[in-house]
Amino acid sequence: MKINSRFLKEILFKKYLYITIPLVMGSCMKAQTLNVSGSNWVVSVPTITEAGTNYSGTYQSSASLLTLSGLLPGSFLNLLSGGAAKVSMHYIPTTWNNSLHLYAKRSGGTTSIGGVCVLCTATINGGTTFIEIPQGTDATFFTINFTGVLGLGNSVSFSSINTQLQISGVSVAIPATSYTAKLVFTIAAN
Repeated sequence: MKINSRFLKEILFKKYLYITIPLVMGSCMKAQTLNVSGSNWVVSVPTITEAGTNYSGTYQSSASLLTLSGLLPGSFLNLLSGGAAKVSMHYIPTTWNNSLHLYAKRSGGTTSIGGVCVLCTATINGGTTFIEIPQGTDATFFTINFTGVLGLGNSVSFSSINTQLQISGVSVAIPATSYTAKLVFTIAAN
């Protein structure tokens, strides 16, 4: 296949994808909190010198790019009725191409129960494989399941939930520019 020099100039570029992660507190009640710590993710796509030979099209952040933590107070736990709280996610495009797809998965995570509670347990479930992050509508990332008989001053705190991001769909067909999106995490009764 013969490639003319104009075509080569068009495919010689670097793409940078910026994913902005704001510190977001989402809730349907005032007191439960979801804290996001970490940094923005800058994906550096290698210079593409020949179509399809030196880039994978899918890139992953470090396994602990973000860390989620928070608190579920007793007033919120009463609403769960032995159920679960869910952490959801979506993205808001700033400068984006719809051929790009974002994913997240979690690793680790601990829970602790505060106050007087009989036979109480709190566990973090789901989200250990990559889940696509939709644009504008929430997708469940993971749940925090709670069981037990509430007593005085109860709360469940969760921490050390490491979050890794993945982007796919990178290709020479996408115009070379910087793409940015904002991730939003929320927590509510399941």
